[in-house]
Amino acid sequence: MIDRAHDLPISTQAKALNISRGSVYYRPRPVPEADLAIMHRLDRLHLEFPFAGSRMLRGLLAAEGCKIGRRHVKTLMQRMGIEALYRRPRTTKPEPGHKIYPYLLRGIEITRPNQVWATDITYIPMARGFVYLAVVLDWFSRRVLSWRLSIVMDAAFCVETLEDALAHHGKPDIFNTDQGLQFTGSAFTGVLASNGIAISMDGKGAWRDNVFVERLWRSVKYEEVYLRAYDSVSEARASIGRYLDFYNGRRPHSSLDDTAPDQAYFTPLPLRLAA
Repeated sequence: MIDRAHDLPISTQAKALNISRGSVYYRPRPVPEADLAIMHRLDRLHLEFPFAGSRMLRGLLAAEGCKIGRRHVKTLMQRMGIEALYRRPRTTKPEPGHKIYPYLLRGIEITRPNQVWATDITYIPMARGFVYLAVVLDWFSRRVLSWRLSIVMDAAFCVETLEDALAHHGKPDIFNTDQGLQFTGSAFTGVLASNGIAISMDGKGAWRDNVFVERLWRSVKYEEVYLRAYDSVSEARASIGRYLDFYNGRRPHSSLDDTAPDQAYFTPLPLRLAA
């Protein structure tokens, strides 16, 4: 939108577009290696202690010999897209203009595939840098229906993940998300509404509402991501893809009578019990 060769000064163009002149001149800087190392450690600590906020995480890092201020920890948590997860009064305001939908799953028994789907985003560390992983998950079978990697945590790749799941697996009765701005925006909710899908949103910071996706993240990271050091996004995409194929097709789940998600998703329950 900004034409640096135009006769109008950049400051005038920025004012006309109602954007900050500083944002025009800004050039993103790579994340320092020291910060990347701390972010990788914060990711593990967050999985182990999801209730820990910036103050507790700073203390845990200090106990490991890492001297860092609480504000720096908070900045890195925001960059990673993580926060302390616990029940608390809903005192935060939603993104202006974004509608927050009620939670629809309280007391509902999930008895079949495609009854409820859910989605979430997580931080994926690499040898240098990081990416974000988004998935759409079927609650009943725990099957990953679609997934995408992105270098930025925006709504576009979340919408692509959703549209891919709808194209290949039909549509659920209810779709559950958290209140992240990637999921509350019209780009995402519009796709659900246009397909006649009921929209459900977790309470703010209520990680147990989306517990099946949280369990998936734990499996993905401890059984795949933390065992690797991806050198590139393409390598991360290929390796995570292989793991998710294994997760869907071969990895047994105790909650599914030691069957894999594919079997639970594609085989009706009466036939599984008979077998």
